Amino acid sequence: MSEPTNSITNRLLERLANRQQQGLLRQLRVADNLIDLCSNDYLGFARSADLKTAIQQADLAHATARTGATGSRLLAGETHLAATIEQELAQFYQTEAALIFNSGYDANLGLLACLPQAGDTLITDELIHASMIDGSRLSYATRHRFRHNDLRDLEQKLEQSRQSEGQVFVAVESVYSMDGDQAPLIALCDLCDRYGAEMLVDEAHATGVYGPNGEGLVVALGLQNRVLARVHTFGKALGVHGAAVVGPQVLRHYLINFARPFIYTTALPPHSLLAIGSAHQHLQTHGDVQILLHKQIHYFRQCIARELPDSVWTASESPIQCLIVPGNEQARQVAQQLQQAGFDVRAILSPTVPAGQERLRICIHAFNTIVELDRLTTVLQSTLINEVTL
Repeated sequence: MSEPTNSITNRLLERLANRQQQGLLRQLRVADNLIDLCSNDYLGFARSADLKTAIQQADLAHATARTGATGSRLLAGETHLAATIEQELAQFYQTEAALIFNSGYDANLGLLACLPQAGDTLITDELIHASMIDGSRLSYATRHRFRHNDLRDLEQKLEQSRQSEGQVFVAVESVYSMDGDQAPLIALCDLCDRYGAEMLVDEAHATGVYGPNGEGLVVALGLQNRVLARVHTFGKALGVHGAAVVGPQVLRHYLINFARPFIYTTALPPHSLLAIGSAHQHLQTHGDVQILLHKQIHYFRQCIARELPDSVWTASESPIQCLIVPGNEQARQVAQQLQQAGFDVRAILSPTVPAGQERLRICIHAFNTIVELDRLTTVLQSTLINEVTL
């Protein structure tokens, strides 16, 4: 006898109710009239009138009747514009080739799912982004995780991998999205060189923020010839959309043939490609914004060291500053009080982060003023004192 037609509805409602009881129910909401301390728009490009004008002018100058790509790149979606933008990206990121994906999630998913093959070994930092986790799960390679930024633990995994005959890959983020700290990329490259492993680096939160012109942390450290593949996303500091995997020409050809999120999706429309090109040009002519961003980060860290000496923060010098507030309910309450004070700050709860490591994820931007950062510190100080006395 078949189940009633509404059984799936009841099952979905039950799961949602359980999540709500656990205090983990996700909901969409617009943060109207709040000071942005939440978004990944680190340089303020998403709100830049100059960049918006540049994109509009590029749209007008690009003579095409298409508003959409009309198909995947392997069918009707390939254009001279896409090829030109990819050549510009390869030059900007100081490598041989680039391949555009529709998002950073797609890029990580495609890269990690198709590059490590059966018989290979994929070793990932335990704190990599969900897109990298999902990509590694789709890979047929043997998979291991090493403790976050723990070189000794990684070396043990590399030593164990010597028993296999396949290629070894190590996948990390250059700047971690939930802690804001950096991977020790030079030491990681040294280890990979010693063991014949290849490095894969997600530069999502370093793109636009580090490097002489915002090329990312790999270029900032001069490691571009020692990293096989980098993923650069354009929806964060660059304020537009899309992503690219950059690396040697052979990698680009391989991804065109084997990366399913590239092969089986409609390509980005001309407007998005022009926006990517315009954002990179804007980045190269507005280096002062990057300098201002780092000044604001340094100022905020001085404020919390002076005014909140007993608070616990992740070891971050990036725009992502995380205050540890253990417990989902406690973290949520502190975030709500900051929102009531006019700041868009969100709580990051377990299981997104480990239990006991719940936190407020505060993103510093070039457009955040000294007055705003001072007031944020004052409100945090008052809020945390109230939490302790409750």
